[in-house]
Amino acid sequence: MLAAAASGVQVGAAIVASRFAVAEVPPLTLAMLRYAIGFACLLPFAWMSLSTAPGASRPPAVGTSRAADLLAMAALGIGQFGVLIALLNFGLRHVGAAQAALIFSLLPLLTLSLGAVLGRERVTAPLVLGVLLSIAGVALSLAPKLGQAQAAHWWGEAAVAGAACTGALCSVLYRPYLQRYPMVPVSAFAMASSVVVLAMLALGEQWPARVFTFSGQAWAATGFIGVSSGIGYFLWLYALKHESPTRVTVFLALNPLTAALLGWAWLNEPLQPVALYALGLIAAGLWLATLRPTAQELSGPRP
Repeated sequence: MLAAAASGVQVGAAIVASRFAVAEVPPLTLAMLRYAIGFACLLPFAWMSLSTAPGASRPPAVGTSRAADLLAMAALGIGQFGVLIALLNFGLRHVGAAQAALIFSLLPLLTLSLGAVLGRERVTAPLVLGVLLSIAGVALSLAPKLGQAQAAHWWGEAAVAGAACTGALCSVLYRPYLQRYPMVPVSAFAMASSVVVLAMLALGEQWPARVFTFSGQAWAATGFIGVSSGIGYFLWLYALKHESPTRVTVFLALNPLTAALLGWAWLNEPLQPVALYALGLIAAGLWLATLRPTAQELSGPRP
């Protein structure tokens, strides 16, 4: 739960930093640089993990192969790091950090719905109520900003919603691979896969030439996003390995409050007193979502 909470805070900080960086760095280029830096941070630890415990990974399940698992993890990495972040960065060029954080906070509800459909999530009343309360808290904290939304920017909102859907799908599908393989190599491999694809897609933004024209401030924001993403994604996968996807993703409700506080500090966005009431709703939602009344609920369905 602590890992999930830290990851939720990291997402909020990255949203604000991305809002700052996208004014100068194109969306695909920013996504590519973000995870290239994150991969560089994880690579030494992934190498040590594989070299010190080469037999740590479990054999593939019946009917699967290592090649199939690698392809699946590569696809999830491309979705999680490539598609999701590219959509989010595009959306942040057209909507404010607070609006984007609110839309993205729907990810736990989407994860719960998808997990229930696939039979990988046990739906309980406290879990549903907790998710809904956390979303209500996010909406309350950002209500003044939402009133200033521009209808002409609906494509930006649609892009952020698409990012949330992508995150929900990847969160649900990751768990089997995290049960079979060490987390750090999985994180590094998924990031590397996305960087390769993003580097090719970002050629349309002429990134090889444009990276030398970015200001020091843009590079500082990009570096922060990359390093924090490497750490944050390791914490995210650690949480997904030990908890159900919905109970992990519900902690993303912390990211709008983080975005609001940092947006106030870094982007001069006004901070409303209603944020304190929103914090109470989010805290109640997190408490309910993480309740485990019975041992049966604790174990839950397994893929």
